[in-house]
Amino acid sequence: MGFGDIFKIKAFKSEIENLNKTNSDLQSEITILNEMLTPEMKDATALKKAIQELNSDRQKLQIDIENQKSTIEDLKGKIANIEKEILAKKKLIGDLDDELALQDFGLYRPKYDFANSDLYKERLNQIRTQQKNYIKDDLAANYPTNLSYDGSVAKGKAMIKDNVKQILRSFNNECDVLIDKAKFNNVESIKTKIMKSFESLNKMNARLSISIKPSYLQLKIDELNLAYEYAMKKQEEKERQKEERERLREEAKLQKELEEARKNIEKEQKHYKNALDALLKQLGENPDDTDLIAKKEELEKQLTEIDNNLKDIDYREANKRAGYVYIISNIGSFGENVYKIGMTRRLEPLDRVSELGDASVPFNFDVHALIFSDDAPALENALHKAFEDKKVNMVNPRREFFKVSLAEIEEVVKQNYDKTVEFTRTADAEQYRETLIIKNNGSV
Repeated sequence: MGFGDIFKIKAFKSEIENLNKTNSDLQSEITILNEMLTPEMKDATALKKAIQELNSDRQKLQIDIENQKSTIEDLKGKIANIEKEILAKKKLIGDLDDELALQDFGLYRPKYDFANSDLYKERLNQIRTQQKNYIKDDLAANYPTNLSYDGSVAKGKAMIKDNVKQILRSFNNECDVLIDKAKFNNVESIKTKIMKSFESLNKMNARLSISIKPSYLQLKIDELNLAYEYAMKKQEEKERQKEERERLREEAKLQKELEEARKNIEKEQKHYKNALDALLKQLGENPDDTDLIAKKEELEKQLTEIDNNLKDIDYREANKRAGYVYIISNIGSFGENVYKIGMTRRLEPLDRVSELGDASVPFNFDVHALIFSDDAPALENALHKAFEDKKVNMVNPRREFFKVSLAEIEEVVKQNYDKTVEFTRTADAEQYRETLIIKNNGSV
């Protein structure tokens, strides 16, 4: 170690001693200053420190809050997407429920939709013949061909043949009974029962490896659908035939009315013409007789009116679509706001309304409007379409009753067809109202 190093060490030691002395002096000064602090000053210092710590905590909490807000916004977005998905799923479930409702409660969807019952009958016969051919050609069931019984292959084949015959006979009998019971509200359940019968019989014969083929099952399902649709089509045709017979009866009644009206008018016309001819002879002898002149004008006026009536008859005979659209109600039979919108070509439309209130309903119909039209069928059809979603019977379009307010009907008629039509807003329903009075008074 050189002299210079020794000198540096001494210098460092001296500096350390000076620093220690300075530190000791500062500690003494701090002690003196602390002793000089009042309690209030000490509390303020502690409070300031606490505030600083709280501010620090607040800043940290603010950061946490901002982070939570961001997380909440993210969650809200996710919830919105989930809600959209839920709505979509609900709609899908609703559509599926509607489809099940169509199957379970009667709105059967046609599988064939042939134009007439003869085509259904022909196809149904083909399906049944095909079933017979399946059995005849040994295509209806699966079964083993090499099974022996009591040591004999021949006995084994005979036993299998008998069991195949039994399973097919049982299945056919069950299907025949079920298909005969098929109605508008149970087609799908009948189909399920046929399939269960198929599965049950196959399970019972599984030990012998005998089973009805799925292709034969499908023929039975086809028969079920065809048999039901055939019955429905026959009913539809029956309704149409009934409607056509009613139309022909109406046409016959109209023709009879026209003939009788023409006969009566022509008879009246002849009467007035004879009277006028006799009067003209009198006027020839007394041309200035004011009474005769007045009588002549009156007779001529009557003849003009008769001529107009004859022209109306000619028009109704020539125009096969002219007639009346009627709007009627029957509160006692169908309740409030149920109206029948129909059409008649009869000269006296009220005759047709009276016929509708026969013994098939407990009370008579009330007329709210009669609308004459050059094309009554077109007007009737237009009104039916306007209230398509208000039909009481949504299956049979030939049932002309609608659950709708009279104000709605009046609005459609006056806006689109005839502004001059007068509507009777309140139904008389005399017998119904009298019946209510009798019941309320306890007289029945």
